[in-house]
Amino acid sequence: MCSELPGAESGTELLARLEGRSSLKEIEPHLFADEESPLHGDILEFHGPEGTGKTEMLYHLTARCILPKSEGGLEVEVLFIDTDYHFDMLRLVTILEHRLSQSCEETVKCCLGRFFLVHCSSSTQLLLTLYSLETMFCSHPSLCLLILDSLSAFYWIDRANGGERVNLQESALKKCSQLLVRLVNEYRLCLLATTQSIMQKASDWAEGPCSPSSHPRGPHADYIPYLCKAWQQVVKCRLVFSKDESKTSNQFALVSRHLKNNDFKNHVFIIGESGVEFC
Repeated sequence: MCSELPGAESGTELLARLEGRSSLKEIEPHLFADEESPLHGDILEFHGPEGTGKTEMLYHLTARCILPKSEGGLEVEVLFIDTDYHFDMLRLVTILEHRLSQSCEETVKCCLGRFFLVHCSSSTQLLLTLYSLETMFCSHPSLCLLILDSLSAFYWIDRANGGERVNLQESALKKCSQLLVRLVNEYRLCLLATTQSIMQKASDWAEGPCSPSSHPRGPHADYIPYLCKAWQQVVKCRLVFSKDESKTSNQFALVSRHLKNNDFKNHVFIIGESGVEFC
């Protein structure tokens, strides 16, 4: 907690509340229209099989945040929680170097000064880490984006540890989900979390029909909910990633679905040395 006195609020916490976090409205206009831009307290899920561009999109959005405003960035801080141990710092640096008009070591270091990386190796460690990070959320008013890659990393381990009782299998993730909701709302953060596609189905969307006419790439947007309801109920927008294996080009696609109004949008992008580029 930010103070040892129950119910007390520290000066940094008060500052964060009064000034408010910077807006992420311009984080990626190609991906989010004005009315769909991430707001404080929003939770977005990036879902898809491995190798469909989810982590690259996170690098892209991270770079957009930590780049200075003079270079088209938002100049805000990002906290990245890596549970897969796949994070590639050199990749992020490469993307930054390509997007800076005058790339030099000092400028890159300045950008990385707005980036924080944490590793977790179990759902229990993730839960404890989230509790421990609360002080950081208080003391960093410029911290606007929380990234979790990936939320489903410990799914099979938790299932095995929970035995045959579903409530025990989902206990840790449920607690993490509830804590994440409180943190993003209380500290006015935006959360981006990735989840892995671990199940397949032949039919269309599990949560509702999608006509081929409105979604010509419908099969790639397959989604089967398997994480606990505590997580499913708090996601505002789900972006389902895929890669068209029939094409030789490095082209990827995603379908964004806003769960409140059930609005779907298709996006196509490529991944080059400089990062994500929307088509």
